[in-house]
Amino acid sequence: MIDKLKELTKDTAVYGVSTIVGRFLNFLLVPFYTNVFTTAQFGIYTNIYAYLAFLNIVYIYGMDAAYLKYASIEKKSKKKIFSTAFLFVTLSTAALTLIFYLFRAPIARAMLVPDKYTHLINYVILILIFDTLALIPFGNLRLERKSVKFSIIKVLNICINLVLNIYLILVQKWGIEAIFFSNLAASVFSFVALIPEIVKYLRLKIDGESLKLMLKFGLPYLPASIAAIMVQVIDRPIVLMLTDNSTLGVYQANYKLGVFMMLFVSMFQYAWQPFLLNNAGEKNAKEIFAKVLSLFVLVASAIWVTLTLFIGDLARIEIWHGRTIIGRDFLGGLYIVPVILLAYIFHGMYVNFNAGIYIEEKTKYLPFITGGGALINVVSNLLLIPIWGILGAAFSTLFSYMFMSGSLFFTVQKFYRVNYDYKRIGKIFLIILIIAGVNYLLYFNHVLTIGAKVLLLLTYFALLIFGRVISKSELKMLGEFAGKLKSIF
Repeated sequence: MIDKLKELTKDTAVYGVSTIVGRFLNFLLVPFYTNVFTTAQFGIYTNIYAYLAFLNIVYIYGMDAAYLKYASIEKKSKKKIFSTAFLFVTLSTAALTLIFYLFRAPIARAMLVPDKYTHLINYVILILIFDTLALIPFGNLRLERKSVKFSIIKVLNICINLVLNIYLILVQKWGIEAIFFSNLAASVFSFVALIPEIVKYLRLKIDGESLKLMLKFGLPYLPASIAAIMVQVIDRPIVLMLTDNSTLGVYQANYKLGVFMMLFVSMFQYAWQPFLLNNAGEKNAKEIFAKVLSLFVLVASAIWVTLTLFIGDLARIEIWHGRTIIGRDFLGGLYIVPVILLAYIFHGMYVNFNAGIYIEEKTKYLPFITGGGALINVVSNLLLIPIWGILGAAFSTLFSYMFMSGSLFFTVQKFYRVNYDYKRIGKIFLIILIIAGVNYLLYFNHVLTIGAKVLLLLTYFALLIFGRVISKSELKMLGEFAGKLKSIF
């Protein structure tokens, strides 16, 4: 089992190139944006990108997940599966793009985009095309464990985006249009970089039987994925509807500080899906999956405690002549960050519980689970934002992920039972609650000094060791994982 877990940590570490480095480079844009744009301008950009995330799901409608599933099963027919998925996605993308283009004006109004910025919808259309056409080739790289090539393309994509943003905003004075143009250029680059992969596997033929299987598996992902993306982004338009662009800008800037937990969950997810499919046939597969969840929660809790204690100090670091990492006009929303970080932990648990769905092909349950999460998100946002403001929006995200992970767990256990280490996971969350409680007690009494934060962090690790939450072998394996990340950087 240890060898299998090391295999997962190796892929997770390599995917960290595109995830940690890439997300960090992308995160650098947040301090940049919050120091050059007004809160209202940042809110407009945030609102449009929320809809872009939603449309990305519509354009792919679960075909990327379906390709991973059937290409992993029919390895000898990979070219047939690849060609069918890629060609059909290309045809559907063309049809959706035509509809979107013809109705772009009323769509922009429905999105509450100010008239001055409606032309940005044209960028959104083009970004959707290139991002969608890259998904199947990217999936193939993951399935073949070409994690290095995958990571290089992803990192270069982010670098192009970053450099163009800085140049177009500071030198050319393009304003927020630079964000969209830079994204488009980076998306075009990724697609062009994947052309050799496409040419290698593409045959100009759609296999009807393969298409039928993939649509049957993938289409349930559409409502499920729409609901899932609603959980992630529906708070933005609701915050805008109930407040204004400036409040939305403050909310999104601080929400972005959750990137440190999000990137950990993302890199885990990229490695986890191929890993579980490739190891589903192992005799001790369920034991391995249980161990993976315990290790995920353990590492995620360490990240949560560290960031909860020190994220405010990080955000207030002065980087240039009075300018802080997060612009001073945005710092008032820092109190939502621990809630967002915790929400991402539950999202990571949801990703882990998906193993049974993939293996037993029970995607029919996902629309109900994610739909419930989306409903909770919408209702709680509408109820809590008028009372708690942006903190209400943050808690709405947390409640949604808690519901989704819990519902998926109980559902999957009925047909793919895994005996997780509930006692150990319970101990980890108990330790988190203890540290969080003391942290906020000191915070509200204005005695939360740097020294107190360091002491709390050391207390957390002491509780893990003396509470026998972590073993020596796991400490060694996590050390090797950290070493792989260090060697990458």
